[in-house]
Amino acid sequence: MKVNASALRQGNVVDIDSKLYVVLKAESIHPGKGTPVTQLDLRRISDGVKISERYRTTEQVERAFIDEGEYQFLYSDADGYTFMNGETFEQVLVPADIIGDQSVYLQENMTVTLRLHEGVPVSIELPQKVVLEIVETEPTVKGQTASSSYKPAVLSNGVRTSVPPHVANGTRIVVMTADGSYVERARD
Repeated sequence: MKVNASALRQGNVVDIDSKLYVVLKAESIHPGKGTPVTQLDLRRISDGVKISERYRTTEQVERAFIDEGEYQFLYSDADGYTFMNGETFEQVLVPADIIGDQSVYLQENMTVTLRLHEGVPVSIELPQKVVLEIVETEPTVKGQTASSSYKPAVLSNGVRTSVPPHVANGTRIVVMTADGSYVERARD
C-alpha cells in the first residue's frame, strides 16, 4: 500500500527495494525556502542495519502489510522477551534489539502492541505512560513546594528523571515511556 512519506510514524514498516524496514524515527522538516521533507531513521528487519532516508513529503512510499495485535509481557531471559497473545495464548519471542531502550519500562503482565510480518516480530509499541516508584531523590525542603524547579530522582527501573520538589522517596509517579519525563503523581 502506497502512502505519503509525511504519513509515516515510528513503528511503521516500509518496503524499500524489496527489503523491509521499520521506522525508528520520522521527522518532518519545513525549511524556510524549498520543499518540505521527511527524514526517516530506519532499521532493516532482516539484519538490523540502520539507515537514514530523506523523502519529499509528497513522495509515495510502499508500506508493508503487518499483523498488529495486543500481547501481554510475560518474562525476559538471555534469548529475548516473551509475549503472549491474550486470545490464542500463542507465545512470541521478541529479540532485545527490536525493543531497544524501551525495555526498562516493560513490567510484568503489561499489554503492548506487537507488529508481526509473516509471524516474525518487527516492532513494538509500549503504553504511553507507566507508573513507577521513586527509590532515590533529595529530601523535600520546606517552602519549596510552590517552586517550578525540578530535582533529580532515580526510579524503581533504574531510569533517572526530574521530579517536582514536593515528591519524596517511595512516591509512585506516572512517567512517559518515550522520554522518561514526569507527568503526575500516581492515583492509587
